[in-house]
Amino acid sequence: MSTRSPAKPRSPRTARPKTANEPAPGQQEAGGRSDAPGAGNPDADLERRICEAVYESVMSQRLTPGTKLPEAAICDLFGVSRSVARKALQRLAHEHVVDLHHNRGAVVAEPTPEDTRQIFQARRALEAALVPLAAARATKADFVSLRKQLRDEHALLHRAGQPAWARQASAFHVRLGELSGNTILHGYLAELVSRCSLIVALYEPPGNAACEHGEHVLIVDLMERGDVAEAVQINDNHLADLERRISLERPQPAQTLAQMLGLA
Repeated sequence: MSTRSPAKPRSPRTARPKTANEPAPGQQEAGGRSDAPGAGNPDADLERRICEAVYESVMSQRLTPGTKLPEAAICDLFGVSRSVARKALQRLAHEHVVDLHHNRGAVVAEPTPEDTRQIFQARRALEAALVPLAAARATKADFVSLRKQLRDEHALLHRAGQPAWARQASAFHVRLGELSGNTILHGYLAELVSRCSLIVALYEPPGNAACEHGEHVLIVDLMERGDVAEAVQINDNHLADLERRISLERPQPAQTLAQMLGLA
């Protein structure tokens, strides 16, 4: 593995805040949005298809950290040109889903223990500031909307796969950031939630929920009745528990790249 310093969130000038209804973290442009740059362009559509396949495979824990994604193999599997494959991998690198190395090419991201510690530390500090702001600004209608979002989250927990559930669980935290009314902090939080979601997908033992749904419900209950300090503490414990469940070791499965991408 090449030595690198932990990547930092994009500055607020480029990190656009995401709403709870937007595509998954890590899929801002890769998730097939009709308003993504190049929408309707055949090459752009192929790039998005590759990005979606890689992202979904990471979130489903089929692609594991350090898995090589050779440009030639991507071309063969998706029937695309090298320029399309290269642009897709560059987009995935921008979203921290893959790492690009001069001597190894593209590999599925391998966040280090220090990356993980710093990303979670930053997220916990940021959410501790955002929860009180959200509680102070949230209206009755906002709480109704939050509870509707939590009902959807609960339904996905029981009927959907890991990627859909992880998206919805992450969206709850991004929504709290949005309710704060601070677009700068919200932008940073969206970036950090995306990074955390990928780390969890890469390293959390299979079968674990990305977030505890009951804790989300409790956080909203506490915010609505004005117990803001308790809501902040529950949220911080919630994130600390999530970080503790991460295991930074996982064996490489004996599968082909096509199988890991769900193409065979």
